[in-house]
Amino acid sequence: MPPRSEPHWDLYGLHLAAFMLAGTALFAKLVPLPALDITGLRGGIAALALLVVMLLGRARLRLPSPRHYLAMLVGGLLFAVHWMTYFHAMQVSSVAVGVVALLTFPVITAVIEPPLLHRRAPRGYALVAGLAVLAGVTLIGLESGLGGNVPLGLAVGIFSAVLYSLRNLLQKRFLEGVSGPQVMLYQGALTALVFAPFLSTSPLRLAPSTWGLLLLLGTVFTAVPHTLITHGLRRLSATTVSFTLALQVPYATLLAALVLSETPGPLAITGGALVVAASLFVTARQRREPAPVAATD
Repeated sequence: MPPRSEPHWDLYGLHLAAFMLAGTALFAKLVPLPALDITGLRGGIAALALLVVMLLGRARLRLPSPRHYLAMLVGGLLFAVHWMTYFHAMQVSSVAVGVVALLTFPVITAVIEPPLLHRRAPRGYALVAGLAVLAGVTLIGLESGLGGNVPLGLAVGIFSAVLYSLRNLLQKRFLEGVSGPQVMLYQGALTALVFAPFLSTSPLRLAPSTWGLLLLLGTVFTAVPHTLITHGLRRLSATTVSFTLALQVPYATLLAALVLSETPGPLAITGGALVVAASLFVTARQRREPAPVAATD
């Protein structure tokens, strides 16, 4: 048996991470709580799990400088609202709609990163991919058999993708040198603190079955996959990581069909395929280009 440090073991871990992250979508339907409650409790559980792991591994908890704390605060707020709106999108529509809407974030990033960070117009291929995403989202919106409010789910899901893109750009620009577990620890804890005053139900009143689902969500389906992704990025290219994580769409669709009996129709499948193809196309093109120097103020 080959040693576990070889790259293909990291690839296996990435596939497992993609499957786990796809599984998070199910909790929007399985946990009998509003999206805000799920998000706040998920953040707190994930932060505690990561804190224990990092303490046992004697990993560094402090950030390099005060400016990193400010960037972490802003990024954490963006991430918290992104998580909440992602779950809400699936609650008002379907798992497939929410996951596909979220996968628009690579295209959104490719369109907004050049003017925000590099002070230049977006690439032509990003605009073409954006049109493909728009066509795909339109096809999903025309699907009548998905259940729920599909247009609202798409709108909320794409808003969530915009927030995720902004958070990632901020992290790239201002949190260089901060590890993935550190980011998830701080932003998970911040998510819990932000939403704690607005929980609709006291955590002490939750049923054991609900707590079981939340513990699974916060540990197995949140802390573990993000750790696997961080580990995989050490030996695999970002292109490989991005392509593998795009498998969340078919994984989530399959899980939703098996567990929730949510089966998308031909229009939704075609629209989802367009979004995935545009996302993968943008990811591949971006990795072929030399990284531009970020503009300074």
